[in-house]
Amino acid sequence: MQVRKRILIFALTYHPYVGGAEVAIKEITDRMGPDAYSFDMITLRFDRALPRVEKKGNITVHRIGFAANAPKISERAMPLRCKLSKALFPITSFIKALSLNRTLRQGLALPQGERGYDIVWAMMANQAGFGALLFKIAHPRIPYFLELQDGRSLEHVRKRRPITTFVWPLYSAIYRYADVIKVISHFIERLAREVGYRGPLEVIPNGVDVERFSANIPEERLAALKSRLEIRLGDIVLFTASRLVLSRGVEDVILSLTHLPLEVKLLIAGDGEDRAKLEGIAREAGVESRVIFAGQVDHAELPAYFKVSDIFVRPSLIEGMGNAFVEAFAAGIPVVATPVGGIPDFLTDGETGVFCEVHAPESVARAVKRYMDDPALLAKVVKNAKALAAQKYDWDLIAKSMRERIFQPLLPDIYS
Repeated sequence: MQVRKRILIFALTYHPYVGGAEVAIKEITDRMGPDAYSFDMITLRFDRALPRVEKKGNITVHRIGFAANAPKISERAMPLRCKLSKALFPITSFIKALSLNRTLRQGLALPQGERGYDIVWAMMANQAGFGALLFKIAHPRIPYFLELQDGRSLEHVRKRRPITTFVWPLYSAIYRYADVIKVISHFIERLAREVGYRGPLEVIPNGVDVERFSANIPEERLAALKSRLEIRLGDIVLFTASRLVLSRGVEDVILSLTHLPLEVKLLIAGDGEDRAKLEGIAREAGVESRVIFAGQVDHAELPAYFKVSDIFVRPSLIEGMGNAFVEAFAAGIPVVATPVGGIPDFLTDGETGVFCEVHAPESVARAVKRYMDDPALLAKVVKNAKALAAQKYDWDLIAKSMRERIFQPLLPDIYS
């Protein structure tokens, strides 16, 4: 008889707030059959309209903390009550986890001393990691694994969160107490070792739903989208999808248009605290009419946006990995990226994409022109990148790696 594994996830945010980490959790847990795995998650509520408890896919989501009416959750725009919830999350999530674990043990009629959850999974070494650390200290027999997706260097983290320097022993304990750490790139692997973690460490990248992103989309649907976005016959569309903050290099793509033919336009999917600054940069550069701000696009709609575009461009300053790159691979459009963070794990210049320099609009333009001037290069890159996405980055393969390299080693008594 198969034993159902019970896993508790600590995460600061979850759907409907979607980034690479949230996509990864959903895609992986959806592929872990409900007969074999049971997932609970503790996350922040933020929005009063969101239910406190909700079943999403294979996860029961427990939302905690103060909430506001349709708040922005970016650091600069977040309401004070939501900032307070975030600051208190290590304590409130720990208390909630104790309650959920106790309820689970009672429901399973487990004897005193028997663990309720089989594994604790912390998404990121932030307030969620602190909550998981406290739970690990309270329940040392429950295996704890930490997942890292943030591509910021330790120096950057200390500048962004000065308090980290003053609580370094506690911050580093998020890493040191982990039974295993999972990272999404070799760059983040080096960061984890730099903190001082010496235990088991697995590099398992984020992925892409290859079938969904490579599927044909009806021409009438693509024509309607082009019409809405005012993409005309003869336009060459650069596409980028990200949160609109300056660390993603969107401003460099905007400025690259001044070095490219007039038929080249930029389609931007996403929103964020720096959108107004980016709109201002487009106006000042005289390319406002060539930049399409599409706003926040649901992840389920992204395949269509790739299909109406010609080249995916994201000249990131920092990047843990970047799901959107391998989504572009699967969608069959070529990529321009910077050789930072985890990007070199999957992008080889001239083979699976083209590199440009960081903070260099002219370099972005040169990379775009390489594709425009060399159809053979474009065809080779698209073919190689699509094959790589299918062979290494499909979410089914990633979920299999999670089972075999994370869950099974942490639960040898259950899997034996």
